[in-house]
Amino acid sequence: MNARTRIVLRAAAATVAATVLLSGCQAALAATGVGVSAAASGVHGTAGAPAASGALAASGIPGTPAAPAASTATSRAFAALERTHGATLGVTAVDTGNGRAVGYRSGERFPFASSNKTFIAAATLQRTTTADLGTVIHYTRADLLDYAPITSRFVDTGMTVRELLDAMLRFSDNTAANLLVARLGGPDAVEQWMRGIGDRVTNVDRVEPDLNEALPGDPRDTTTPAQFAADLRTVVLGKTLEAADRTLLRNTMLDNTTGDETIRAGVDPAWPVADKTGTGEYGVRDDIAVVYPAGRAPVIVVVLTRKDTPDATPDNALVAEAAKVAVRALGR
Repeated sequence: MNARTRIVLRAAAATVAATVLLSGCQAALAATGVGVSAAASGVHGTAGAPAASGALAASGIPGTPAAPAASTATSRAFAALERTHGATLGVTAVDTGNGRAVGYRSGERFPFASSNKTFIAAATLQRTTTADLGTVIHYTRADLLDYAPITSRFVDTGMTVRELLDAMLRFSDNTAANLLVARLGGPDAVEQWMRGIGDRVTNVDRVEPDLNEALPGDPRDTTTPAQFAADLRTVVLGKTLEAADRTLLRNTMLDNTTGDETIRAGVDPAWPVADKTGTGEYGVRDDIAVVYPAGRAPVIVVVLTRKDTPDATPDNALVAEAAKVAVRALGR
């Protein structure tokens, strides 16, 4: 991190210290008074189709965060982005200082692609001692996937758990992700860990690269914007992780190399952004972030997008423009 980032983070931390951080996104959204409950259907063991655009029916799923409503003007702005970009857009943004929230299709399911690497990292950190972060994980060339920019360089020596976390979060290295998922016990173990932090919505079914298939209507490897906003708040700003682990997770995400054209491009360039992007078939382009406005409490921003054809181009500009609309709607 550069010096400006450290200064802004210290100012943001001071603001957070003066603010009672509510537990999870659900409490924050409830405080807004705009509450429209989300239909977070498609969860494992729960029947139902994804919620349609507009009004969101109550799901009855325990622990499902409320989906925030957008004003008419903001909803129109999001709908215009969908038309312009030929995409389906899901957004949740929460100001953790005052509890204000805005959302669009917040209770609908979207493929999470690599954005879920945030929670693979959080699960790994919670279940790994500081000493064990130095454990070397060995792998072979047969383990390498097509996208392995870091792990492909260290086949002969292996990589430590800490190094794999860095490769997965900062460079979205898919082999690093699969090695860490295997260490946790597989996709089901990741999903169960997420259940343990209160997420009853997200489905974790496959590893890289299969999870990026993103077939329309397939509930596998999906979540809702409202749920990922709650999860991100829990692991980066809450008490689920020890302070040192939260700091490591946040700082690694602040140094992410894949998000310069997504949420970062939609907010004030002076604001540090800790984010994780995701890309998949059907034009999936996602970004989930904790944004740190100078001298103010952090803002959670989740933007998930998809298109209708398998070879559609992922759209960075759509994510950036949606983030800009969301942050502006929060009064930031």
